Amino acid sequence: MIALEKRPQPARGWVIGAPLLAVVLTMIAGGIMFAALGKDPVGAIRIIFWDPLFSEQFSGYSRPQLLVKAGPLILIAIGLSLGFRAGIWNIGAEGQYIVGAICGAAFGLAFWPSTHPLIFPGMVLAGLLGGVLWAMIPALLRVYARTNEILVSLLLVYVAEAMLASAATGWLRNPDGAGFPGSRNLARHAGTDNPELIAGTGMHWGVLAAFVAVIAAYVIMTRHVLGYQIRLAGQAPRAARFGGVNAGRLVILCMGVSGALAGMAGLFEVSGPAGRISIDFNVGYGFTAIIVAFLGRLNPIGILLAGLLLALTFIGGELAQLMLGIPAPAIQAFQGMLLFFLLALDVLANYRVKLKRRVAA
Repeated sequence: MIALEKRPQPARGWVIGAPLLAVVLTMIAGGIMFAALGKDPVGAIRIIFWDPLFSEQFSGYSRPQLLVKAGPLILIAIGLSLGFRAGIWNIGAEGQYIVGAICGAAFGLAFWPSTHPLIFPGMVLAGLLGGVLWAMIPALLRVYARTNEILVSLLLVYVAEAMLASAATGWLRNPDGAGFPGSRNLARHAGTDNPELIAGTGMHWGVLAAFVAVIAAYVIMTRHVLGYQIRLAGQAPRAARFGGVNAGRLVILCMGVSGALAGMAGLFEVSGPAGRISIDFNVGYGFTAIIVAFLGRLNPIGILLAGLLLALTFIGGELAQLMLGIPAPAIQAFQGMLLFFLLALDVLANYRVKLKRRVAA
């Protein structure tokens, strides 16, 4: 009989090695899945993980795209990780990302066609506030009505998607777009664009903000009393209450920070790589950031590396679809395997596997 025995402390070797082992197991399981689809498994894994960085044929395009796709993932995941470590589960970052993009784009379009240098900072602030206000709905309902923030934040994603469709087809639609859905192109207009800061690198203001967020989160979690309160609330809620930690204030703070970073990510995306508000603007960054947060062990440095890895699978997955004809759902399943194997291996970090003899009745 197989039984699990709780460890007094998580095994350090498993905690460190689980993400790496999860990547290896994902490659193996993904290879089996690709083979079952009739595709070359070795070729598929090579295209996903190797060719975007080292192939002369693709690297010129793929390397800049690595930062472009990693930026929003890292920015959103940093905000989520603070709440997750405190036991606050904001699963609706996708909705905050969408609302931030809508608010930021609406601010810029309100001053169209002005190119005043303060318009873009105003757009960033509007995106940030939009994300915060959307995150405050589940936060305040949890604090004052004892609702479950997982369900509320998740359901609000669908409300945000409806707002996105309404904006793209109605009140933000380009009046010169011949009736097609979508706003004006913010990325092609001076004053509302989020340009590449260093040519050929993919570095824009959103990527820079992600790096700043990583540094700030590291300092908070290792050098600030707030980081201590977050860790204490997540590991020992009763001790946190006795220690004077205000649980309600912590919920509002963590949800507000995660909403702010998600909203900023949406604004940087709509004013840069995406360029406009459209019906299909959201591409799942808010949900993928959950994988990034856990793959990075809720550690800012780990999240930085995990964000780059997931961005690599995005780029490599697109190449695999193009070069090998692998269907998009298979690539999404491949990405989901990372979280599946990581959570499975976390069991071994917290429990020992014991073989016990079945006692006869």
